[in-house]
Amino acid sequence: MAPAHDTTPSDGLGRRHFLTLCAGVGLGTAAACTAAPPHPHSTTARDGRLRPEAEQDAPGTADWRLASTGSPDAVAGYTDRVSVTPGEEFGLHVSTTAAAFRVSAFRIGWYGGRQARRIWASGRIPGHARPAPRLLPATRTVRADWPVTLPVDTAGWPEGAYLLRLEADSGHQRYVPLIVRSTTGAGRTVLLHAPATWQAYNRWGGSSLYNGASGAYATRSLAVSFDRPYDGTGAEKFLVYERALVVLAERLGIPLAYTTGVDVHRDPGVLRDAHAVVCLGHDEYWTPEQRAHVTAARDAGANIAFLGANTCFRRVRLEAGEAADDRTVVCYKSSYRADPCYDSHPALVTTDYRLAPAPDPESSLTGVLYEGYPVDAPYVVRAADHWLYDGTGARSGDAFAHLVGVEYDRITPGAPAPGPLEIIAHSPLVCGGRPSHSDSAYYTASGGAGVFATGTMRWVEGLVAGTDTLGRDHGMDARTRAFVTRTTENLLRTFAKGPAARHAPSPRANVTAVYGT
Repeated sequence: MAPAHDTTPSDGLGRRHFLTLCAGVGLGTAAACTAAPPHPHSTTARDGRLRPEAEQDAPGTADWRLASTGSPDAVAGYTDRVSVTPGEEFGLHVSTTAAAFRVSAFRIGWYGGRQARRIWASGRIPGHARPAPRLLPATRTVRADWPVTLPVDTAGWPEGAYLLRLEADSGHQRYVPLIVRSTTGAGRTVLLHAPATWQAYNRWGGSSLYNGASGAYATRSLAVSFDRPYDGTGAEKFLVYERALVVLAERLGIPLAYTTGVDVHRDPGVLRDAHAVVCLGHDEYWTPEQRAHVTAARDAGANIAFLGANTCFRRVRLEAGEAADDRTVVCYKSSYRADPCYDSHPALVTTDYRLAPAPDPESSLTGVLYEGYPVDAPYVVRAADHWLYDGTGARSGDAFAHLVGVEYDRITPGAPAPGPLEIIAHSPLVCGGRPSHSDSAYYTASGGAGVFATGTMRWVEGLVAGTDTLGRDHGMDARTRAFVTRTTENLLRTFAKGPAARHAPSPRANVTAVYGT
């Protein structure tokens, strides 16, 4: 279920309805940790890490899911870095009411259908219940600021998306997400994870960028910190909007690289000579630096896939926390006049990209424009002969129930957008009592890159439709799963070859035919 959203103007394009201590424990890293043995048939690089092409031959485990989360204080934790490169150390901060706990690190992938491999496990670690979080009054920012419980060395950990599972003696468990990022994406498909968006919606400690402790938008945080756990399971946004795509991409065996928007903001090196960049199911909060770097990658020939909706909608800043850089996500949204950058640096003011004081709608990159929430509608194929739909069996006019939601994008005539644009799905809907459409669209950039946007936030969820994997599927069924899976396979395989203009038919401009303008 989507969190309540604020209501902010959309520049005439519709309104958005957003109604820390190893020494104290007495354990060093080596004493507390054990690594899972390498697969006997795997190959290793010179630094001892498994090569990506060998990783999916390693044994997987079905025992990576949570058993019981218990109460919010039963066990929870966070890392002091959103990502590390293989061999780097990170600090794990944990609070638990249990006497002790353990940690297992699971790398998400295909693994013969088991979908994870345990890479590492700790020994038994004494537990401590940490103090309540503190609130920074100026921005209503919640911080846990717990001491480091355990430093973790990632030597031997392959690049990828990880879930650290905290396992309390009480039987309660909770996740902590971590990306072991790639240092190069050359010749690879880069999966771009979205921790800034995870954090924006995180209500641990009572406040997010949407609601304050009272539940009201007016008391929301103006900045949120990575120095706290995520609420719920500890990894909801990753599980719902990202995990299924990681599993599919690894099953296909295409060369992959892993990074986050926070890392691309800091250093675009991983995008250099990449064949493709995949933005996952919910990637709303972007810094101007991240946006500029992804746009430059597109212009250099990297294909871009937007597998959600509402992508690159909010302009944010990353600021230093008390201990490290880039640990705070700042977004004043509708209170943008209170942003300290308002008078001095208008292009850094944290509000919707399309709004003053420095309007720059996301459609100039994505091709589509975010329009509304909430919605639930069928996805309707318009151009069944498009290469993306090869092998799906879909015909023009075919509909896939509930695949459009809960937020959607569309082609908006008059909004800045590259061209020529081809609308390949055009799905009627009603949002807030107003008839409209969701559009899937495709274009190629001057450097040959192909750019595809699904126009719906449920695309990645559609990869597991009808399986009850997420505990809900919005009514989507196995037919929808087969359609979304084959379309995504076509997309990933073609984009993995390099600039799509060299490997796939050009888009057929049809915006005027569809919208009449």
